[in-house]
Amino acid sequence: MGESVLNNKRLLAVDDEPDVLETLEEQLSDFEGLIFDKATDFDMGYQLLRSWTYDLVVLDIMGVRGFDLLNAAVHLGFPAVMLTAHALSTETLKKSIEMGARAYIPKEKMSEIVSFLEDVLILAHRPGWRRLFERLGSFFNTSFGRDWQKDEKTFWEQVSSGKYQPEPVILKK
Repeated sequence: MGESVLNNKRLLAVDDEPDVLETLEEQLSDFEGLIFDKATDFDMGYQLLRSWTYDLVVLDIMGVRGFDLLNAAVHLGFPAVMLTAHALSTETLKKSIEMGARAYIPKEKMSEIVSFLEDVLILAHRPGWRRLFERLGSFFNTSFGRDWQKDEKTFWEQVSSGKYQPEPVILKK
């Protein structure tokens, strides 16, 4: 597939829908040296997270305890992308951001997943969210309504402008 930041990377995807994993695998199959691990449940996903070093982790929110896996991935230092259809909401978007996810991609946009994943690998945390909001802002407005950011205007302005700084991750014994 030519030069890409995805070449020679190791990715993990955890989703309870096998067809989503198959679609991801097809979209990533042409990248040279890319290793694609997949799991259909929390236990296998968690086991893989603890067994390998990943350049990128793609997590479904519903069905696989995606936020628990996000917590583990962030603590292990793996950039994580949340992929969702059923849990598409302002609440899960905000929670994903606050927990340290690097992107939040509606399954409706899976045809563009490669460019989102490349952005996560190329861009730092804050510019990555700014780019995501540039690309998906109108989608969010359509899905959530035009005033969806109104109640927490400062938070959403910081995220969409690339100024939001997540709290540091503190590991507890």
